[in-house]
Amino acid sequence: MEVSKALSKLLRHAAEEVGIKLDEQGFAPLDQVMDWPRLKSLQIAFPDILTAVNNNAKNRFSMKANPKLKTPPASDSTDPSDWVIRANQGHSIAVESASILSPITIELNNIPELVVHGTYFAFYQSILDAGGLKKMSRTHIHCSTGLPEGKQGVISGMRGDAELLIYIDVRKSLEDGKTPWWISENGVVLTEGDEDGLLNPKYFKKIIGRKPQECGTLWEDGEKVADLPDPLKNRRAPIGKDRLPKSRAHGKRGGKGSGGRDRGGKAQDSSKAEAEASTSQP
Repeated sequence: MEVSKALSKLLRHAAEEVGIKLDEQGFAPLDQVMDWPRLKSLQIAFPDILTAVNNNAKNRFSMKANPKLKTPPASDSTDPSDWVIRANQGHSIAVESASILSPITIELNNIPELVVHGTYFAFYQSILDAGGLKKMSRTHIHCSTGLPEGKQGVISGMRGDAELLIYIDVRKSLEDGKTPWWISENGVVLTEGDEDGLLNPKYFKKIIGRKPQECGTLWEDGEKVADLPDPLKNRRAPIGKDRLPKSRAHGKRGGKGSGGRDRGGKAQDSSKAEAEASTSQP
C-alpha cells in the first residue's frame, strides 16, 4: 500500500518538482522513479514495483519497455532502466489528454451507458454556486461507469464512501461541442470541462443520495427538484481525501463557518467546491 501511495504521489503530482520528466504519454523512467527519496526510504526492489502495478485493484499504473532502448528487454528483466511507468489518470501535472487517453465521441459510438460522479453532501451547494463541477488543479473531472456496489465492479473513478451521485448526460455534452470526454486505460471517464474547466449542471441527468434513507432526488433533467435535507447541509466530508501535495491543496485555511474539510484535512473556505473535483479521484 505504501509503495502504491508513493507512486501515485510522484507520477500524478510531483514528478516535475523533483526533476523527473514524463514523456508525452505520461511515462517516467523507472530507474529514476525508484531513486526518488520517498521510495528509496521504503527499501523497495523491482519486484515491489511489479506487485504495485500488477496487483493494484484499481489498475492505477501501467509499465512498458523503455522505448529509448535499442533492443527491447527480456520480459523477465528486473533492471529498472529497462522499463518506464506511468499513472493511468489522476494527474495534477499537465499532461496531454490525447496522448494518454482514448477519446469518447458520438462518431466512435463509444459513449458509456452510465457515467456518474461521486461527491459528498458538504460540497453540494458549493457545486451549484460555482456553476457546476470544476477540475481545479487536477487535469480532469473524474467519473465512473458504475457504482461501487454494482455487479460489474468499479475499478476506479469514484470513492467508495461517496454520499451523492451525479449522473451525467455525456451525449448531450458532446452534442453541444464544448466539453471533450475521454476514457483512461483503467476505465475512468474523464473531462477537462469547458474552457473554464467547468461541467455545467445542465448536463446533470440526476443527482441522488447514495443511501435513499438519507437523501432522495435533488436534481433531474438539468434542473433542481429539491433541496438537500437540512440535517445533511452541515455534514463534513470525510477527512483524508485530498492526497495532492500541500502546494496544490485546494482551498484556504478558513474559520469554523467555512464548511467541510478537503482530503488533506485542511479546513476549506467558502469556495470549497474547488476541492470537490478531486474528492472522487482516487
